[in-house]
Amino acid sequence: MHDAPLSRVDTWPVPNVAAASVRFDGTVATHGDPDRVFALASVTKLLSTWAILIAVEEGSIALDSPVGQPGCTLRHLLSHAGGYPFSGETPMSVPGRRRMYSNTGIEIAACAVEEATGIEFAAYLAEAVFGPLGMTSSVLQTSAAYGVSGSVHDLIAFVGEVAAPTLLDPATVADATAVQYPDLDGRVPGVGVFRPCPWGLGFEIHGAKRPHWMGLTNSSQTFGHFGGAGTLVWIDPVAQVSLIALTDRRFDQWSAEALQLWPELADAVVAEAVSTNGGVSPVVS
Repeated sequence: MHDAPLSRVDTWPVPNVAAASVRFDGTVATHGDPDRVFALASVTKLLSTWAILIAVEEGSIALDSPVGQPGCTLRHLLSHAGGYPFSGETPMSVPGRRRMYSNTGIEIAACAVEEATGIEFAAYLAEAVFGPLGMTSSVLQTSAAYGVSGSVHDLIAFVGEVAAPTLLDPATVADATAVQYPDLDGRVPGVGVFRPCPWGLGFEIHGAKRPHWMGLTNSSQTFGHFGGAGTLVWIDPVAQVSLIALTDRRFDQWSAEALQLWPELADAVVAEAVSTNGGVSPVVS
């Protein structure tokens, strides 16, 4: 598939960028070096969540297992409803009251899996996800919330897995990509406050968020994540296409431009997918 929409990244004010669009039928287009390794930042949360859900399916831990402060469960933590701050282990709210985006919550979830399995989480992630999917450049170096480095090539394998899961039951994936605690308000860091602020398990869900880092024409069911390293991944189950874009310029150094350029690229990718997939058009809410 030609990479015409992806060539838009050449105008981005970043030192290096690589991108890919991946259709659900397996058609892939890339632009830039798909093997270049980037810090993924919070895109890491998607990969860590996949490993945590594998631990759930294996019976090592349950989504309703108590983890963290009183009343908090693994499900709360993965959906940023555990009451923990962005960083720091002192809760700021009771579980289930607010959508509080939290690196700490994901780290606590990963530690719970580590304790339940007896396997260091970086090793578990490598064995459960990276190895089976052939993600040979990916490695968790620090936090389970933001510490993976990897390539577009590896993330192509991951979004293909999300679209047609082989490591998880499709029912588990449907749960992970459905809104958890749907009435919660919250903030998407660097983007804005949303009422409500839909989130799945690890995956942010587009919903009716406007303005947003995803595209105007992405369906409300689109899910994914962006990272503070200037990285993004989303998967649109209506347009049946995914987008990966990795850069090496911190989001906070070009956030105003990114929040214009990222949606423009998304809309171009969706438009091309719709024009060649029989006219299936995303439903925008």
